[in-house]
Amino acid sequence: MNRNRQRGVTTVEFAIVGAVAITVIFVIIEFGRILFSLNVLEEGARRATRVAAVCAVQDAAISDAALLMTLPGLTTANVVTEYLDDDGIVLGDPNGADYPQISYVRVRIVNYSFQVAMPFIATLFTAPVVSSTLPRESLGIPFFGAAPAC
Repeated sequence: MNRNRQRGVTTVEFAIVGAVAITVIFVIIEFGRILFSLNVLEEGARRATRVAAVCAVQDAAISDAALLMTLPGLTTANVVTEYLDDDGIVLGDPNGADYPQISYVRVRIVNYSFQVAMPFIATLFTAPVVSSTLPRESLGIPFFGAAPAC
């Protein structure tokens, strides 16, 4: 073999393998960020459902509890609170005539998407609907004394 013909081959091979390795590393990092965001949404829905079970119907603290961490683009508009009867049917007027029928509280986080920055791919990741349901508790009405602030 002629050494002059082989000069620079190692540099070219390293550039090719290095580009692939760096791309794989960035894809792994972005995948981890997606999983982290889904975990934050799940925990936010769980916390908000707990607050909804013990606070007054449609209290603003419910949406605030769902936003436990700042995710880009996540707002209170993404948080849906629903009050359900024994059969799991959403009640139309939980503050009015349907109030005695409330048996469960469900909080869903819907329509959340964020930008994924993978090499050669720039796209939006739309999270699936995240939901949590708990049985109702006091709904902000204590047996005695004044209702605590949520």
